[in-house]
Amino acid sequence: MNIKSTVRLAAVLGTIGAITLLCFHLVPVNATTAGFAYLIAILLIATAWGLLEAMVASVTAVLCFNYFFFPPIGTFTIAEPRNWVALCAFLATSIVASQLSARAKRQAQEAMERREETERLYALSRAILLTEAGRMAPKEYAKEIAQIFDLSSVALYERYSAATYRAGPNDLPGVEEKLREAATLGTLFRDELSEITVTPIHLGGQPIASLAISGRLLSDSALQAISNLVAIGLEKVRGQEAASQAEAARRSEELKSTLLDAIAHEFKTPLTSIKAAASALLLNAENSTEQQRELATIVNEEADRMAWLVTEAIQMARIEAGEIQLNRRSCALPKLLSKALERLRLLTEDRALDVQIDPNVPMIAADTGLLELAIRQVIDNALKYSPPTSAIHVRLSAGENGIIISIRDEGPGIPEVDQAHVFDKFYRGSNTRSKLAGTGMGLAVARHILRSHGGDIQLATTSEKGSEFVISLPVVSEAKRR
Repeated sequence: MNIKSTVRLAAVLGTIGAITLLCFHLVPVNATTAGFAYLIAILLIATAWGLLEAMVASVTAVLCFNYFFFPPIGTFTIAEPRNWVALCAFLATSIVASQLSARAKRQAQEAMERREETERLYALSRAILLTEAGRMAPKEYAKEIAQIFDLSSVALYERYSAATYRAGPNDLPGVEEKLREAATLGTLFRDELSEITVTPIHLGGQPIASLAISGRLLSDSALQAISNLVAIGLEKVRGQEAASQAEAARRSEELKSTLLDAIAHEFKTPLTSIKAAASALLLNAENSTEQQRELATIVNEEADRMAWLVTEAIQMARIEAGEIQLNRRSCALPKLLSKALERLRLLTEDRALDVQIDPNVPMIAADTGLLELAIRQVIDNALKYSPPTSAIHVRLSAGENGIIISIRDEGPGIPEVDQAHVFDKFYRGSNTRSKLAGTGMGLAVARHILRSHGGDIQLATTSEKGSEFVISLPVVSEAKRR
């Protein structure tokens, strides 16, 4: 018997003694009144503490009732038979009333515990539902279980990854073997003395994990509910991982297909020109030297263009892999812009180009090859997404905050739904995906190059009369850079 029970029994005896003293000495009353006082005290004791204390109170009250209130007073002898009946009736009434009161209290306590258990399970289900599926989700599940159910320690073992996730203020040593056994064989382990429980977690009839808790013993229904909730959470994590892997694989295949289509399209144009020029040279061998020179020039230019395409493909692959390295040197932007336009000559020879260059643009330190690639990607984007007969407007100027390059087309504009994604990798306009060749990497690569130079590119305006992209570059001299 623990100290708490001893104190309660002492309080029971003290209560019966106080009632006896009050009814016999201080305020003398008849036996009926004393019996009612004893009965009320017994009911209160049963309600407050339980059946054991009520039974002790009943027996003690019967003895006091007999000794102090049934004649002959001061003895345990009962002279009249009817007093025996009254005493037995009192004892039976007090015992039955104690049992009923204790049962009602127990049922109320069980109902309260079930309600509290239901509330905790709801909180756990909500926490698992709101926990973002990821590698550390099982750790969060263990943490939530420890907090919600007020447990001193929790250990969650996941069979799929063979990892154990712990939570709670105290450690739970020596349960690894029990956790693995429960997750493999589906066995339940419970030690009431140490209040340690190890339960398997099933999904589809097969154990997939196990859970060890310490600090309190939960009911079987609560353990089963917790196991089911954790099983759902773990399945959500596994499903999310599978979906992510499938999406990554799908995107990888889609990217490969897109890149192959784009490369095939880009390489096809110079190859066609080279083939046509070479065929003409063979068929017209007797033609004038001037025509041969023109055809040879086409072959040479298209071969150079193919070499540029291969070089740019390699550069873009390195940029995408994060391997960009700047080889800065002094750079004149007007000359760099002219070179970029010259390399796009075959695409712009039938287009109107409105180019305006501020003669006061200062020299900057930049990687000329990468910076030219970025400018060319933006101009090429304007050429692709505008009518063949429309003009392209290019402005190069120096401002207070640096150098500005503006490229504006006269195309249909960019839909509002696409404007926030124009610089995303592999993103292409919703109204042009099936009409134009390309990877959707041009503007993303251009922004990456420009930001590595300390600059940037923004979509300045877009409307039915065209879109304008603005490149900004800081003025960083070679001396300052060093």
